[in-house]
Amino acid sequence: MKRKFNDTGLCVANRHYMVDTSNKIAQILHLIEQGEYFTINRPRQFGKTTTLALLFKALNQREDYLAFKISFEGVGDAMFADEQSFCPALLRRIAQPLMFTNPELSEFFTAESKQVRNFEELSQWISRYIAQTRKQVVLMIDEVDKSSNNQIFLHFLGMLREKYLQRNEGQDYTFQSVILAGVHDVKTLKLKIRPDAEQKYNSPWNIAVDFTVDLSFNADEIVTMLRDYQQETGMAMDAPAIAEKLYYYTSGYPYLVSKLCKFIDEAILPARANQDWIVADVDAAFQLIARESYTTTLFDSLAKNLENDPELYDMVFQIVMNGKPLTFTTTNPVIYRAHLHGILVESDGQCAVHNRIYEQKIYAHMLSKVLIADMMKSRTIPAFPSFEFFTETGLNVPLILQKFQDFMKEHYSHKDAEFLEREGRLLFLAYLKPIINGRGFEFKEPNVAEERRMDVVITYRQSRYVIELKRWAGPKAHQAGLQQLSEYLDMYSLKHGYLLIYDFSRHKEYKQEQIAFQDKDIFAVWV
Repeated sequence: MKRKFNDTGLCVANRHYMVDTSNKIAQILHLIEQGEYFTINRPRQFGKTTTLALLFKALNQREDYLAFKISFEGVGDAMFADEQSFCPALLRRIAQPLMFTNPELSEFFTAESKQVRNFEELSQWISRYIAQTRKQVVLMIDEVDKSSNNQIFLHFLGMLREKYLQRNEGQDYTFQSVILAGVHDVKTLKLKIRPDAEQKYNSPWNIAVDFTVDLSFNADEIVTMLRDYQQETGMAMDAPAIAEKLYYYTSGYPYLVSKLCKFIDEAILPARANQDWIVADVDAAFQLIARESYTTTLFDSLAKNLENDPELYDMVFQIVMNGKPLTFTTTNPVIYRAHLHGILVESDGQCAVHNRIYEQKIYAHMLSKVLIADMMKSRTIPAFPSFEFFTETGLNVPLILQKFQDFMKEHYSHKDAEFLEREGRLLFLAYLKPIINGRGFEFKEPNVAEERRMDVVITYRQSRYVIELKRWAGPKAHQAGLQQLSEYLDMYSLKHGYLLIYDFSRHKEYKQEQIAFQDKDIFAVWV
């Protein structure tokens, strides 16, 4: 059976092309060998389940280890009704997958589950079993988020904590390591003690060490998957360059890396005669995944997390749509939630969207809401014949910027600086959207610095146009911005670039300027 790039569920080496994560597995095995308890908390589809499967295989190949792996996915509420339900059910959950690898041990656990009726008996049973086994026993629990909001699960963690502490004092036998996997860090998860109780933070898992292993893929690791694909298919490619471009768009988010490769292999290559991969294929795959009409459960979850949390939505809106800088501080509960769901990461001490695909999806989602809102309808975004901005050779970006300048001068010259700083960039994005829609593709990329700038990259036919949106902060910052734009244009091998400069001073001047900077020709418009 021909292998493929996987974008659903567990990755399996004989069915899917996979990144070589042996270095990451070695780091986790070191934690296990040290007897540590920890939580692998990462966003959805970040490779947690695949990592557990690789750990499970590696441990059970060793003579001195025995690993059990269970999941709380689809368990339902009955298991957590009380300890009389939970304790025997836990042993049955362990027994279930053993039916396929060790039927005798599976039958033993099933039979023993009938003798365990509460946490005291479960604790004693674990001690006896591990003492008799004479192996280092590791327990892995996946999808702990499904059950971590109830008292019974807290009691279970508390029991494991007590046994861990007594083991370290030489007074008990228990698991060598316990690994919990889920989106949330169980050490800081908000939990309800009673149905009628106020939510509060509890730490039944404060024995756990910080899990710092980076599960994202760097460019060198992505190369290993591409080499695997090359070896099987015989297709030629510049694997390091393609891996760098894949990382550029995904920041190593495992699902997104595989998804872009899947687009190239199954959609882009069949559409052309040349079957070899080229770097431009990654750009094309990005445009496919970033389409507003394209969605997956991951993107649905991204939108849901934003829509269900108004504070989170407003904060991300300011970062993505208005380029507002914000110090990355995880003790801030809103920033923590954004980081937990994989939306924001730290970049040079500032909050940044995790990857360029998320940036584009969030931008499109939020802009769509703005465009259909009643408040936006009152802003008289002009209805114009968009064909006037397109020529036989490409897109007339100077005309777009000039028309936008006229629009701002006519409709918003009377607005105060606070309004313009808050809404100005959003107005341009809303102005640009109907021009490009259906003809080209725009990609907004943040480059937030002291001068608060961002880039809009427009692709039309085979051409790219880079428009930098920048807040005027004086001549010195302006020169630094020109240098940054020049370097960014070099990434696309472009000699022409565009500046839309927001001047929020009281005596600003609406002007246009053709700037020769180094080997670049830059057209600038002030609004």
